[in-house]
Amino acid sequence: MKIYTKTGDEGETGLFAGARVWKDDVRIEAYGTVDELNAAIGVARSERLPPQIDQTLERAQSELFSVGAELATPEPQKLGMVLIGETEIGLLEKAIDLLEAGLPPLKQFILPAGSSGGALLHLARGVCRRAERRVVTLASSAAISPAIVRYLNRLGDYLFVAARYANQEAKAVETKWQKPGS
Repeated sequence: MKIYTKTGDEGETGLFAGARVWKDDVRIEAYGTVDELNAAIGVARSERLPPQIDQTLERAQSELFSVGAELATPEPQKLGMVLIGETEIGLLEKAIDLLEAGLPPLKQFILPAGSSGGALLHLARGVCRRAERRVVTLASSAAISPAIVRYLNRLGDYLFVAARYANQEAKAVETKWQKPGS
């Protein structure tokens, strides 16, 4: 199979189940940003991260493909494409709790920086928050599973905690935000 089909050369693309929409459709923007998030996580994983973070991120990348497939399906319930739910959200919550138990509590905001791995996880977190916003926009005009928004919200939380943990393991000091004039 060739990678190019030429069917999108006029600015349209196909959804799962065959419908055609413009490439700037809110649905395409939502699952395209999820795809970008998946790539950002892949870049973060190219750094040396603690094994438990890498394992969780590998699972999350597979789950993000499922999120994309569900978002690319106009009526996912009818086609059996509701793929993300409470199980995946619960696994992220457990992973957050495990990492957070080994971190000092935050008393003020920190800058998204640190080691290469930590900084890339912070970048992925920013992309995750944008993906979440795009999915919320889609949800205002289309029926999507509320679990997807919860999943992306929890994944953003996980990426923040993972960045802190990766920085701690790399012995990178967290830089506290300084209010201007203080």
